[in-house]
Amino acid sequence: MSVGACCVLCCRRIGTSAPLPKSHTTYWKDIRNIIKLTGSLILGGSLCFTYEVLALKKSLTLDTEVVEKEKMKSYIYVHTAPLNKPENHGIVWQARKELHKAVRKVLAASAKILRNPFAGTFSTVDLEDHECAMWLLLRKSQADDRTTRLEAVQDMSDTHHWHDYQYRIIAQACDPRTLIGLARSKESDLRFFLPPPPLPSLKEDSSIEEDLRQLLASLPQTELDECIQYYTSLALNESSQSLAAQKGGLWCFGGNGLPYAESFGDVPSATVEMFCLEAIVKHSEIPSHCDQIEAQGGLQLLQRLHYLYRDCPNVQRNIMRIVGNMALSERLHAPIVRSGWVSIMAEALKSQQIMEASHAARTLANLDRETVQEKYQDGVYVLHPQYRTSQPIKADVLFIHGLMGAAFKTWRQHDSEKVLVEKALEDENRYTTCWPKTWLAKDCPALRIISVEYDTALSDWRARCPMERKTIAFRSNELLSKLRAAGVGDRPMIWISHSMGGLLVKKMLLEASQKPELSTIINNTRGIIFYSVPHHGSRLAEYSVNIRYLLFPSLEVKELSKDSPALKTLQDDFLEFAKDKNFQVLSFVETQPTFIGSMLKLHIVPVDSAALGIGDLIPVDVNHLNICKPRKKDAFLYQRTLQFIRETLAKDLEK
Repeated sequence: MSVGACCVLCCRRIGTSAPLPKSHTTYWKDIRNIIKLTGSLILGGSLCFTYEVLALKKSLTLDTEVVEKEKMKSYIYVHTAPLNKPENHGIVWQARKELHKAVRKVLAASAKILRNPFAGTFSTVDLEDHECAMWLLLRKSQADDRTTRLEAVQDMSDTHHWHDYQYRIIAQACDPRTLIGLARSKESDLRFFLPPPPLPSLKEDSSIEEDLRQLLASLPQTELDECIQYYTSLALNESSQSLAAQKGGLWCFGGNGLPYAESFGDVPSATVEMFCLEAIVKHSEIPSHCDQIEAQGGLQLLQRLHYLYRDCPNVQRNIMRIVGNMALSERLHAPIVRSGWVSIMAEALKSQQIMEASHAARTLANLDRETVQEKYQDGVYVLHPQYRTSQPIKADVLFIHGLMGAAFKTWRQHDSEKVLVEKALEDENRYTTCWPKTWLAKDCPALRIISVEYDTALSDWRARCPMERKTIAFRSNELLSKLRAAGVGDRPMIWISHSMGGLLVKKMLLEASQKPELSTIINNTRGIIFYSVPHHGSRLAEYSVNIRYLLFPSLEVKELSKDSPALKTLQDDFLEFAKDKNFQVLSFVETQPTFIGSMLKLHIVPVDSAALGIGDLIPVDVNHLNICKPRKKDAFLYQRTLQFIRETLAKDLEK
């Protein structure tokens, strides 16, 4: 029964076998014997307590089956309605009056328990043994000693024999720190988490789209970088009507024609809402703007969108990104908890969808200041461990994708063969949507596995922000800052990269070597794995320049050309640096061509370009996209990668 619900004395219907007497006085003594209070809470103007059927006199008879069911503790909520109205008099009124008297006594008793459960308080409180354990854990979860608190949360999450009402008592009585700890505990029952509070009603003349616009318009519009200005202007200037009118044609995206293959016919406002969300994502990267988002009711608005677009992954992704960014600010932790987002994230963390679970893990880690010192900024995701764990983490493995890649999809299993999702979930050794999270985490549980995401584009007309021209040097500094905030460099580490991601790794290590505050990243780097990294340039850049009408090559692609001075300097500097530091290096390279769209087929990274000059170089009979996607767990690509990780980190993992 939900909090605040109003019910009468009994949850089961009790029949009478004899006429009721004229007076309730004699029989009220019997009613007193029905109830034995064992604990209580006050929540939202309602009284919640537990009770137990004890005994009844001859005046009432019970169905024995019902009695057996009622022997187990349950809980009810008594609405605090006026008891002095004539219509409320009678046996129910008498019951409520007596219960209210008893509840006040139990409230005082439970308060004493929470203040000091170790000084003999329980000797004066009528509680069952299993009730004592529950209240003791609640008290321990609020102890001054951190170790005691952590043990209490772990004991709660490991408990699976409690009754429904006991989980609900914990949900209502625990503090935010305990709630977040339970959300990050793998075995926690979801009954520990109350549903989010009811959302405020939409105004008659309002809509989700209009509320998003108002939220966006309320955020500071000055001193923003070009991309935030672009996203904001785009969302505020376009409307669902104008987008619908352009259905089937070209929509002007920063001066470049962008063909829309998808229809706006079903939910035209969804596209505008996506533009608004993308703009708010950018704003949420600024701490002061996060304060404004919260002050303007953004947490509740995002929650409404979350429920409205449950089947739209792109909308869900942006919502999760915004809340995760807001969780970076500790002053916003209380509003995030109050608005019910911890309950939503606790459920999402248990999802089979890698994207949903990883975004929830990032948000909860940013909220969990009890066990997490690091902060995970937008685009930095921990694939393992996503829950609190007693397993000591001894080293880090970082995954950096390349052009048109992503934190999760780049590292999925090669899926050329059709595999049913139901079968995939049954056997993770046979199929996975993200092998670092599934296979590597199981084979090397002492690793923290991080995957990084950043926007890239093959061509300017596909760029998310037309004004965004990020060089490899710019991106390396941006990622270094985010990774350092996540504690990268505090442990021994291995870098694993695909395509352009390998160039970023090289640039990051060179940049870190020039900054004393980043020296731990250099000192703790043990090895690097390169999957088809174009150290000496790629034919993709050459084709892009020659077929300009097709690709309009982006800055990232242009930097990959074989005659790029920046690329040659990067290769020469890194080779000398890596030899000096004695990094362990393993490289794989494709031998098959790759289709680029339906018109172009080329060998993106030939063997000579993938040759770094140190370490082993292994050709593999796959194309550029599948070089980092093993077909199965016992495939050579995965097993050789696993061997390198274990051998390179052997001494560190043994400590």
